[in-house]
Amino acid sequence: MEQKNHSVFNITVIVAALGYFVDIYDLLLFQIVRVKSLESLGFFGVDNQLAGEYIINRQMIGLLIGGIIWGIMGDKRGRLSVLFGSIILYSVANIATGFIETKEQYAMLRFIAGIGLAGELGAGITLVAELLPKEKRGIGTSLVAGIGLTGAVVANIISKSVDWRYCYFIGGGLGFALLILRISVFESSMFKTVKQLSVQRGNIFMFFNNGERFRRYICSILIGLPTWYVIGVLVAFSKEFAEKLNIPGAISPGDATMYAYVGISVGDVFIGFVSNWMRSRKKALFLFYGLTLIGIFIYFFATPTTVTGFYILCAYLGFATGFWAIFVTMAAEQFGTNLRATAATTVPNMVRGALPVIIGLFKYLRGEHADAAQFIRAGLITGGIVMVISLISGLLTRETYGKDLNYVD
Repeated sequence: MEQKNHSVFNITVIVAALGYFVDIYDLLLFQIVRVKSLESLGFFGVDNQLAGEYIINRQMIGLLIGGIIWGIMGDKRGRLSVLFGSIILYSVANIATGFIETKEQYAMLRFIAGIGLAGELGAGITLVAELLPKEKRGIGTSLVAGIGLTGAVVANIISKSVDWRYCYFIGGGLGFALLILRISVFESSMFKTVKQLSVQRGNIFMFFNNGERFRRYICSILIGLPTWYVIGVLVAFSKEFAEKLNIPGAISPGDATMYAYVGISVGDVFIGFVSNWMRSRKKALFLFYGLTLIGIFIYFFATPTTVTGFYILCAYLGFATGFWAIFVTMAAEQFGTNLRATAATTVPNMVRGALPVIIGLFKYLRGEHADAAQFIRAGLITGGIVMVISLISGLLTRETYGKDLNYVD
């Protein structure tokens, strides 16, 4: 029986990791092919940047809406229903994206893909957290994220070999191939148990009708903001920042994203072991916050003077913000089985959905027709605000290391 359980755990981690791999491939693909795909549609220079901001904002809004839909479904219908439904939706949307001809079509399909992509990580992390023994939970979820995040690397490599439209076709095909593997995954026994109880499941309003529960929920969201500030601002617009920071040579946002996600992948695995060694989620999180602050300082005040050096900095920033798995695991561990999938699915997508707000703040601070100094200063101030909010939220967050998850809210 123990060997059978061990096999179930391994299969769950592998399938969840591969699902997140496809999720990240598709999620970051637009960022990687933004410049050349929009140029093929007739957008160049500043117009390319503005169109990119418009489309990525629509994708992130889709993630925000999808996070609510899939989170509620995960607690009402089961974790597996989300893993199947979400991948079908974003696979279809990605294949359709390969046929677009206008910016509006691009934005609409990235919005739909965003809705589908929203369900993957939260449901996977919830399933792994509920099936694995509590002493292995942090490492298991870190492996899911660490392996999954390499999807960005593969997306960048493929983007250099085939036309951007085929990159979307490949992403959709990978999603459908993964459906076959999902047949072997079992539903969470904790969810099966809670289905028999007369408690509310997947009621998102429960996060707001109790002060203490609301604090747990809002802090769970805010501690994850630095990752998407780094990826969505510093890395996504690395080409523009590099030009204004006077780095000689051309910076590719796709390459910057690839290096950043190599770092994030390593960081996400590493933080799982650090958390186990420290026997604390919060201590590990604050260690990585410190590394992130150092990276932001280097980005703006000790900027590398070569393209290679800049890419290495992107990899370091990725490593420093490689706390995505721990942050989502903490969200799952904050709540009972009747709300866990809703929390674990909505929280990361609330963070992703906050990117339009972060970009909006960045645009407001730099103003119209910003010169280099205004552009750089706006990026730095935006980062400072994000880090202060996350640090305070981290201090207010409860420690969850080794917590028994077999309970309800």
